[in-house]
Amino acid sequence: MPNIVYRRYEPGDARAVSQLFRVVYGDHYVQPDVYMPSMINQHNADGSWVSMLAVDGERVLGHAALCNATRTVTPELALSVVHPCAQGQRIATHLSRAILRESSALGFISVLIKQVTHHPYTQRMAQNIGFHSTGLLPDYVPSPFAEPLPETIVVGCYAAQGHARPLPDLPWPESCRRLMQRLSAVFGTCQGTTSPSSMALQIKQHHQRYAIVIHRLNDRLLDQLRRLPLHWLVCAKVTLSQHFAEDLRRLSMLGFTFTGLMPAPRSHGWLALFHRGVQPRHLSLDCPDMQQLHDDLQRNIGALNSACSAA
Repeated sequence: MPNIVYRRYEPGDARAVSQLFRVVYGDHYVQPDVYMPSMINQHNADGSWVSMLAVDGERVLGHAALCNATRTVTPELALSVVHPCAQGQRIATHLSRAILRESSALGFISVLIKQVTHHPYTQRMAQNIGFHSTGLLPDYVPSPFAEPLPETIVVGCYAAQGHARPLPDLPWPESCRRLMQRLSAVFGTCQGTTSPSSMALQIKQHHQRYAIVIHRLNDRLLDQLRRLPLHWLVCAKVTLSQHFAEDLRRLSMLGFTFTGLMPAPRSHGWLALFHRGVQPRHLSLDCPDMQQLHDDLQRNIGALNSACSAA
């Protein structure tokens, strides 16, 4: 096989990139834009995507991109795909490293990655190129592998060279101390919170789950969370602050389970993830901390279902 060249996307690549996604995923990829070459061109032209390709002669064998449609300080490394004939050559790893170099040159402070849990390869690759697993998004998207259960995602974060994403310097609750101490050691700590107090309350539906972003959890919001329909699957993303232990206690009383952290999109801070409602399933995850979060979530859902059945 001739040498593989890694280069930036060019407008004439759109059709080959779209075809690559069809070869690998058929009609099941969760981002519909990849099926329209004109959309691929548009996203790269307006800066929503910064795509990198692995090219062998005239063939496009791999693709990955920095996705930043909302113009945050933390884009997402996503849309990674490798042609079946080229798998096993570490093309995804080389593409990802090239993308991370681009992120530093473009001035981003960090990069987010959402690692699939259907197979362990993505998780191992993310760790090898400098990402640290920080949290779980259970039942996040329909499976791109045509599986009956939605795909659970492991969130990873990469801090760009010269930038920091510190956690508050707190005594962490025992239930999550190992995870929070590891992330504090990786990303550093600071006094207080780094997220702006002006962050607006948000609620959006993402597939079958309702995502709610909360800067400060108070009695009024807690009561509104309590009154949400019980059949709703809910993800509460709460600014990580000195109030974390109290937020954890109060949300746990409402049936929410802590599932780790993810970077706040428009600041140097973090969001604590709390989920209510998830499909029963077994997962074997590469990171012991993520495995513990998944096991805690499954155990709590099982206990909640048993209590509802008894009632």
